Amino acid sequence: MKDPITKTNLNRHQVTVIYNRRVLSVCVFLTIVTLTVFWQVKNHEFIHLDDNLYITENKHVQGGTTIENLKWAFTTNHAPYWHPLTWLSHMLDVELFGLKAGLHHLMNVFFHIINTLLLFLILHRMTGALWQSAFVATIFALHPLHVESVAWVAERKDMLSTLFWMLTLGAYGSYVKRPGYRRYMLVLVCFLLGLMS
Repeated sequence: MKDPITKTNLNRHQVTVIYNRRVLSVCVFLTIVTLTVFWQVKNHEFIHLDDNLYITENKHVQGGTTIENLKWAFTTNHAPYWHPLTWLSHMLDVELFGLKAGLHHLMNVFFHIINTLLLFLILHRMTGALWQSAFVATIFALHPLHVESVAWVAERKDMLSTLFWMLTLGAYGSYVKRPGYRRYMLVLVCFLLGLMS
């Protein structure tokens, strides 16, 4: 005769595995659908509406992540914002991809996918509602308001600030469930990184 506790634990394990597969399936779906819609940006060029200020005519960004350029990123109000993490992101792109515009655009797509997945996972963790969270994340991924931010390299600031806003939201959710100094500091750090984006 089987032990009823073992049978119960096995059933809970099976339910957990099935549930985790559904979460993973939603993440794969969100990634594929976002890539499908935005993949075409790999063929886009830089535009002469801020991309020149941010990348193509910016000697600091084109110079890469040197000490001098890092100082510049944290002290400049060029173009006309203070967003050092955005500058560092563009510098890293130039180091990795040179001035191949399509790859800079694809980095924006990558950040948009990460933001979409974070939104889904955070909503799902906060509400426990799998399909409703998936629906909201799908609308977020495909909404026309995001086209400019994803398809315009100079809008990296929007992608990064959204990333850190999502992380702030997730960290705050953890802090609310189990308050503590370290969790609160994580909320504060993510919030500050968002401001620096």
